[in-house]
Amino acid sequence: MDYPGKPSYPVNLIAVATEKIPSGLNEETTVSLQRSLYDPGYVNAMSHFYRGEMGRIMVWRQRLDITTNWAITSSTAIITIAFTTREVPHIIFFFNLAIVWAMLWIEARRYRFYDAFRARVRMLEAHFLVPMVMENREMLQGEWKKLVCEDLILPCFKISKLEAVGRRLKRNYVFIFILIMIAWVTKIFLHANAPIDDVPSFYQALHIGHIPSWLVAFVFAGTLVSVTAITVYVSQKSSGEISEFGTHRSLWRI
Repeated sequence: MDYPGKPSYPVNLIAVATEKIPSGLNEETTVSLQRSLYDPGYVNAMSHFYRGEMGRIMVWRQRLDITTNWAITSSTAIITIAFTTREVPHIIFFFNLAIVWAMLWIEARRYRFYDAFRARVRMLEAHFLVPMVMENREMLQGEWKKLVCEDLILPCFKISKLEAVGRRLKRNYVFIFILIMIAWVTKIFLHANAPIDDVPSFYQALHIGHIPSWLVAFVFAGTLVSVTAITVYVSQKSSGEISEFGTHRSLWRI
């Protein structure tokens, strides 16, 4: 005869250790039931998760290098063509700037994806690997697990487009633009139709075909101002991927 509330099949009653959840916690607070820092299932899952995210950001890192290589290769080819013969007008650097700006925009877009996935890796390194290395369970604090899960469900960018452009300018493209500007001025001085002795003669040398001097000067000055302004602004507002001077850098000198 089966009694009400009693199962008809054998049940092994095993005492399971559970964590008492404080009644004052709201639904937005996550509570970890992980008893041991070295729980095999948890460590195995997080290790695979970390390895997968590392592989993902490495793929995006390679895509960043590809666009940089395109910008350098195209600039090198255009500069070589510009100085090969005198008949090549300096207007060719217009196309060089357009190509580099396009590569910078594409790379900034790729960098936003790279930075979004890199943020997950940094979260795992700071809140999972560091407590593992330090063997300190108390360091597992905060809502980092909740943040990682929310980002997995609804991925989002961590930086703006302007900041992404500024970071790539600061790291690589500012040097490419400087090289183009120097090559442009050198081309004008070397292959000008008339000798350049002062600023007015240099301004007249900017004229090429149906393109007036003021337009060339505007593009030249606008490029310098925009590149400098974006680089300086982002350098002051953002710390970048890695700090320039670590607190304990001296400890690593062997």
